Amino acid sequence: MGKAASRALKGVQFLVNEQGRKTAVVIDLRKHSELWEDIYDAAVARQRQNEPRETLESVKKRIRRRGRSQLNG
Repeated sequence: MGKAASRALKGVQFLVNEQGRKTAVVIDLRKHSELWEDIYDAAVARQRQNEPRETLESVKKRIRRRGRSQLNG
């Protein structure tokens, strides 16, 4: 058994193209739900990396203002 086979993670399979390059992965979510959550979180973070940032303090102020306006409304 080669190195790659001995390091294989049970419940994870790679799909390869005609050249033998990995093009996709199949993950058994019953075994690796936490792994999928990490992958998904990383993908979302990468997708949002250029979005404008907001400080925690500005978010808190906005929430307080909304709460007051709803009480007065």
